[in-house]
Amino acid sequence: MKYSILIQWSEEDSSYIASLPEWGKYARTHGKTYEEALENAKEVLEDLIYAYNQVNKPLPTPQMLQLA
Repeated sequence: MKYSILIQWSEEDSSYIASLPEWGKYARTHGKTYEEALENAKEVLEDLIYAYNQVNKPLPTPQMLQLA
């Protein structure tokens, strides 16, 4: 799986917020620690892939980092 996971600290939530950009603005989770947010994001990603495959919906195209 070559999908992006963006993890940022949220003062408002007092937790790390993990977003999955290729999957839309509502594909996010959180954790009290960076590591917990990452693990939760991996689980959400696996669930999304499974759900898309169950209904034969095409997976989003992974974003690739382009270095100059």
